[in-house]
Amino acid sequence: MRVAGAAWDPRRRPWYGGAMTRETVLLEIRDGVAIVTWNRPRQRNAFNRRMWCEGRDLLRELLDEPRARAVVVTGAGEAFTAGQDLSEMAAAPGDAEHPFGSFMDVLVDFDKPLLAAVNGVGVGIGLTMLLHCDVVHLAEEARLRAPFVPLGVVPEAAASFMLPLLIGHQRAAEVLYTGDWIDAARALALGIASRVSTRADLLPSLLAIAAKMAAGPTGSIRHTKRLLLATRAEQVRAARIREDAGFVERVGTPENMEAITAFFEKRPPDFSKL
Repeated sequence: MRVAGAAWDPRRRPWYGGAMTRETVLLEIRDGVAIVTWNRPRQRNAFNRRMWCEGRDLLRELLDEPRARAVVVTGAGEAFTAGQDLSEMAAAPGDAEHPFGSFMDVLVDFDKPLLAAVNGVGVGIGLTMLLHCDVVHLAEEARLRAPFVPLGVVPEAAASFMLPLLIGHQRAAEVLYTGDWIDAARALALGIASRVSTRADLLPSLLAIAAKMAAGPTGSIRHTKRLLLATRAEQVRAARIREDAGFVERVGTPENMEAITAFFEKRPPDFSKL
């Protein structure tokens, strides 16, 4: 990891549970653009508790960092993110203190330009996060999936509001009810992304757009983004409350446990007797 300048070291910050070196999220700053990289490549960048906290804290810090005038998120290795680490869901279902909520608090109100370079699979938060980004580009190999219903739970991150808003009710219902994979071409056609690139061109082409934003009048851009966020703030907040209540109700149910068990046993789930 390379961070421009020596005075500000974002790796030494408190995370959930105390001060530690940041490991699951990397940061590089280039010409006014912060590159945030989800960094658990062996787990396909699945979010565990530490990664939720480190990601939350880093995004929050970047709001106050003057050298970061635009932010690009991407994934280490071959994946963007495989979503929630299911081993943690199985170990602590319905954890009311889980940092997902505070991560989302920062994400939905993030008032700097936020761009996503989706370099591989995006599952769960790897899809729903994109609904809160200003610009999304996908690699040709990228695939997205909303696995919530197949896991016996409900959507997250205000996706029950944001996805129909973006792609329409019928398309959103199909995406959410089936949990089918969405390839890059389909994501582009649906409007989830604005461009599909080769893996080699993905980050450079997106950084060029981010650099143009970073070179613009920062105060005006942030004010404009706050205006855009305000048009949906109440609906996003209400959707998150409904989804959180639905998740608490659904997690740990026989359907949810069968889905998780089937995942670890590498077999299709059988809901027919539940």
